Amino acid sequence: MTDSTESRIRAFIQDNFLFADNLDAFANDASLIEAGVIDSTGVLELVSFLESDFGIHIADADIVPENLDSIASISAFVRFKQASIASVA
Repeated sequence: MTDSTESRIRAFIQDNFLFADNLDAFANDASLIEAGVIDSTGVLELVSFLESDFGIHIADADIVPENLDSIASISAFVRFKQASIASVA
């Protein structure tokens, strides 16, 4: 079962980067960059979406494949950023 964060990210990627409904078959840990789903401009669109939709700030240093290359890594990164915000508040 996918969580809400993962579902929202998957829906954004499907709506903005794919022209077919084939992301459902795309594994959560598959590389979006290597598969050609997202390019460098797409990463910037993704960052903008994550910041506005999840209320987080993503520093330039955080824009690396380890954080943004798969649905699983993006979801984990978002949860980490949200937990960081919650621990400060």
